Amino acid sequence: MDEMKKTPHVRRRPRFRAENERKRCVACGVCVKACPRGAVSVWRGCYAVVNDEKCIGCGLCVKACPAGVMHKVENE
Repeated sequence: MDEMKKTPHVRRRPRFRAENERKRCVACGVCVKACPRGAVSVWRGCYAVVNDEKCIGCGLCVKACPAGVMHKVENE
């Protein structure tokens, strides 16, 4: 059986996410308001989550975060 060759997805824009230490996120929603594309949401009132499909990599969520838990993730 022939294996299908998969073309790797090339991501050209940076990604952002809340730090793995989610306990530091205060779920204030400032990053949600700062995002021009609506890519950031607060999951169940606990911590911020970034939707990679909507994120344009502008970094406004990082600048707005008062707890300092949002940061850039290197492209894979």
